[in-house]
Amino acid sequence: MRSHHAALLRELLPQVEVGVAPRLDCAALFPLQPREIWLEVGFGGGEHLIAQALAHRDIGFIGAEPFVNGVAKALASIEKEGLDNVRLRAGDAGALIEALPDRAISRLFILYPDPWPKRRHKKRRFVSAASVRQFSRILRPGGEVRFATDIDDYAGWTLRRFLDNPDFAWPAQRADDWRLPWPDWRETRYEAKAKREGRRPVYSTFVRV
Repeated sequence: MRSHHAALLRELLPQVEVGVAPRLDCAALFPLQPREIWLEVGFGGGEHLIAQALAHRDIGFIGAEPFVNGVAKALASIEKEGLDNVRLRAGDAGALIEALPDRAISRLFILYPDPWPKRRHKKRRFVSAASVRQFSRILRPGGEVRFATDIDDYAGWTLRRFLDNPDFAWPAQRADDWRLPWPDWRETRYEAKAKREGRRPVYSTFVRV
């Protein structure tokens, strides 16, 4: 790890890190009252998270990432851009979601989660019937879950679990609704690699009804 990244982990992370109190006061995380709060789980190197935060300065962003190198990269971008509307959870997203109040989040991004492709490992997938119930709890009515993957099996798996939950609707009407990314999409390095290797991404939107 670069020495600058190590210094950011020591000095900047404590200033922007989100704890997991029994119930978080999300608005108090930010110096200014955000219009909405959006959450990205597993933000990787932070490319999408930072691009969204720059484009929506009146939105409060919370990003969760378990890998320290990804957290360090995001911190470097927060420092470079002077972002005060981003807070990070350096660790498991599940504990963070459990700590969020009901209806606290307006948009949830789940972008290229670990697919756990082996049959015996699928129970480890982040999207499950139980996690979808939690998403229902933390999302406001009309809020969105945006899910992207390059693994067809995971796309189908996720669709099934959201369709099985009556709190969510899948508004897609034509194939391009899941073949094309969202208008404000920022491609990640993982997605670029998937395309080079011939894997076609799927972009799914689920709305909290």
